[in-house]
Amino acid sequence: MKLPLNMLAQMRAATRNLLGSGPAAATEAIQQALSAAGLAPQAASTQQPPMRDINQPPAPPSAAAQPQADAAPPTPAQAAQDFAQDFMARLGVPAGLGQHSFDMPSFELPNFHPSGFNAPAATPAEIPAGAQFIDGVYRNHAGTRSYKLYIPSSYHGQAMPLIVMLHGCTQNPDDFAAGTQMNALAEEKECFVVYPAQTQGANSSRCWNWFNAIDQQRDQGEPSLIAGIARQVIDDYPVNEREVFVAGLSAGGAMAVIVGTLYPDLFAAIGVHSGLPFASAQDLPSALAAMKGGAMPNAQRKAPAGGVPIIVFHGDRDTTVNPRNGDELIAQGVRSQSGGKAAKAASVDGSVPNGHRYTRTTHSQADGSPLGEHWVIHGAGHAWSGGSDNGSYTDGKGPDASREMLRFFKTVS
Repeated sequence: MKLPLNMLAQMRAATRNLLGSGPAAATEAIQQALSAAGLAPQAASTQQPPMRDINQPPAPPSAAAQPQADAAPPTPAQAAQDFAQDFMARLGVPAGLGQHSFDMPSFELPNFHPSGFNAPAATPAEIPAGAQFIDGVYRNHAGTRSYKLYIPSSYHGQAMPLIVMLHGCTQNPDDFAAGTQMNALAEEKECFVVYPAQTQGANSSRCWNWFNAIDQQRDQGEPSLIAGIARQVIDDYPVNEREVFVAGLSAGGAMAVIVGTLYPDLFAAIGVHSGLPFASAQDLPSALAAMKGGAMPNAQRKAPAGGVPIIVFHGDRDTTVNPRNGDELIAQGVRSQSGGKAAKAASVDGSVPNGHRYTRTTHSQADGSPLGEHWVIHGAGHAWSGGSDNGSYTDGKGPDASREMLRFFKTVS
């Protein structure tokens, strides 16, 4: 889906009216702009999903808050304000921000983040005896980023794999580690896990800026910082350099695709949960279009040839990042590796006891070597599959995305 060229002009006009003396005109202008972009407000679902979904609808109002039958209808000004707040909420702007928070000339909404709303605080996980979860900092020409590195108790100087985990919007390393349970798997599988942390200075909602052109280039912007963190861990610890992987959720998943694609000499495979294809947006409006309508194949987003194997998870009820992005993401990843040669695909259906059904499709070369896996989780929304409710944006009904990613990484290393 492409946003109409006049959408921003319509929004600017609507905002001027909203902040001035024409609320009825503002409502009409906003409705026209939203309708033209395919973003007209929809009725909220009356059924809550059984998961902590990043796109979870608000709870229904209490009986005390229900309007009385003889209550006066809202004034035009109130209707315009309510409509604007609905529009802001659909862009991920938390309720309570005034309409003066709009900056329509640049479409820079203060807390717009292409992955959802504010996350609850994570419950700190216990660190096993002998293990460490330590802080680090990396600096280069693009800036500074902190990170947390998990060193399992089984580490005694031997070489081990390294997993780079990129959190989603509003999250941080502790929250993401708690939700994905990747540290517990690191204990079991004997590997290092590093969690780079996005800053609010770089993005007000701590999203990785996957939709910025500078952050889609090798040795520039955030890709250089994330790759630099991985290299710093490799320099400091005996990492098996043939087993370095990158994975992420939502905005972090989109950035994992970018980093893994740009640095195939560093990363052996990519894991993506609820993410988007390589270079699927160039700014905030195109990011919104890709998230809502699904990134469509085009020459501008053609990934460089010679990519690395990729595993993709996406819930088919994700209303934050359209599941079509998962389809295009796996297709893009397979194309970049196959060099035009036909790849073999095989699908199986399965289910988790008392959990979700899923369809798993594997893609491989003629000799059987893996190119990718695509997991479509039926009934799941925008949340890490199989995660713990100690962290945010998780769906404990499975399948276990963390365990399956590590299993896939082992097959391609």
